[in-house]
Amino acid sequence: MSAKNEIPTHPIPFRALALRSLSDPELRATLSLVVETFTQKRQEALAGLPWEEWRERLSSLRLQILNDLPAFVHLFAARARAVGATVHQALDAKSACEIVTSILREREARRVVKSKSMISEEIHLNQHLREQGIEAIETDLGEYINQLAGHGPSHLIVPAIHHNRRRIGQLFAHKLNVPYTEDPVELTRIARKFLREEFLRAQAGITGANFAVAETGSLVLFTNEGNGRLVTTLPPLHLALVSIDKMIPSTGDLPLVVRLLPRSATGQILTSYLSVITGAREAAGSWGAHELHIVLVDNGRSRILASPYREMLKCIRCGACSNACPIYRLVGGHAYGSTYPGPMGAVLTALLEGMERAHPLLDGSTLCGACAEVCPAKVPLVTLLRRLREQKVEARLTPWVERAAMAGWACAVRFPLLYRLGKVAAGVVWPVAKRIGRNTVLGRMPDFAPRFFRRRIW
Repeated sequence: MSAKNEIPTHPIPFRALALRSLSDPELRATLSLVVETFTQKRQEALAGLPWEEWRERLSSLRLQILNDLPAFVHLFAARARAVGATVHQALDAKSACEIVTSILREREARRVVKSKSMISEEIHLNQHLREQGIEAIETDLGEYINQLAGHGPSHLIVPAIHHNRRRIGQLFAHKLNVPYTEDPVELTRIARKFLREEFLRAQAGITGANFAVAETGSLVLFTNEGNGRLVTTLPPLHLALVSIDKMIPSTGDLPLVVRLLPRSATGQILTSYLSVITGAREAAGSWGAHELHIVLVDNGRSRILASPYREMLKCIRCGACSNACPIYRLVGGHAYGSTYPGPMGAVLTALLEGMERAHPLLDGSTLCGACAEVCPAKVPLVTLLRRLREQKVEARLTPWVERAAMAGWACAVRFPLLYRLGKVAAGVVWPVAKRIGRNTVLGRMPDFAPRFFRRRIW
């Protein structure tokens, strides 16, 4: 079994990764352009629509699911089996990878194509398959670019947001042995040419699912490139990895998520392809895979459901919180050092991988509330981040220097005389500290104002 399925114990070096991202002007320019475009398109797509009413309805729907999640999962599994799918349940990442590998081995499938799936990234499925001698080819254009570059996704919706066309042109020229070009249309043609061959050769297709309809046992996929339909129809075998929190009660609830997910994610009124897959291909049918296996993955969801952080499971993975976050907009997704970036990623990584590992991510937030304002499911991200910060302090995971500084500040503000003496001392010590730490975060801190705020207003 791959060691990647074991969660590392060392803390994510968020500050070092963020500093590296801040030192990359091309990355910052690319992030700014793409995120600003999505933000503007989202505003245009929601103009004049009952946004607050819709998100209140979606929040209520997601809470309805969470309040009885085991029953909805059981119903989905029963209905999916009734329409011809084989349903497996995986408690953790290790068991999910082993289930997928076992199915592929039984059918002697050595080459598979994949549609974009964050849960497969979470459980590190690709690396596990590679170690078992099975080649998994990403077919989403962004994921394909990342696979060639050896990178993970840096955004929930646009996984290759950190690449500009110059970098992609260089990557294709090096990895695919094609002439260098920066033309996006030509780059897309090149990728399509190589990927079409993979679709035709593949012995199995692997996808995730945006939602799972409990009433009918159906899988719902939102895609923009058509690769999802090729992955689920050309190979004879389709494996779908679905985290258990993706349930919705019925097809009658689909119009609500169809309205909110694309608008929140990319500012589209509707994604290019909306696929609803119910069971495998019938004997006389001409559409779909001959065999459908659905792997329902828990991997910590039940534990989160029973915790004070259960509302994190309302998230529909639209990425709107990252687009709105002032921290993400500067440092991008790879600075978070985990599968899930941005505000939702800071919370979810802490819940899935533990505070010992993820506590540095909690510093990557201003608690400004922009993430909560744009969340279509009304996930209370600021509240969850604050609770996790409190837990971090209680566990004494902050550096001792920071703890000492905050204790000193708390003491000083209780006593006016001590506070005034502290201001005088800081005026002497601060310039010296900045010179000593000029190559650290201290060197980037602002100088003290020549006149204190209290004296300006009194």
